[in-house]
Amino acid sequence: MSVITISSPAEFTQTIAADKPVLVDFWASWCGPCKMVAPEIEAVAEEYEGKAVIAKVNIDEQAELASQYNVMSIPTILIFKAGQEVNRLVGYRPRKDFSVALEKNL
Repeated sequence: MSVITISSPAEFTQTIAADKPVLVDFWASWCGPCKMVAPEIEAVAEEYEGKAVIAKVNIDEQAELASQYNVMSIPTILIFKAGQEVNRLVGYRPRKDFSVALEKNL
């Protein structure tokens, strides 16, 4: 499994309801820090395969979701457990920060 690309609010709701922690990267193609964080997210997806769900939401395509979750800056990384937001990381972060956030929710 690799990173899931969320293409609708219904798919988002279904994804965050997983029985594993879910990391969601809110990003945009024009965002420099988002491009820097993308390989970190990919590495986390490989590291946590089978233990967590890793997804991406393009805020230009899913503005409603970005607004619903108060995403004011990108990249914004949200961690969900049982459909509830449990952690929020804003801006470029190294993969270790994402790993620590996921470990707390495994």
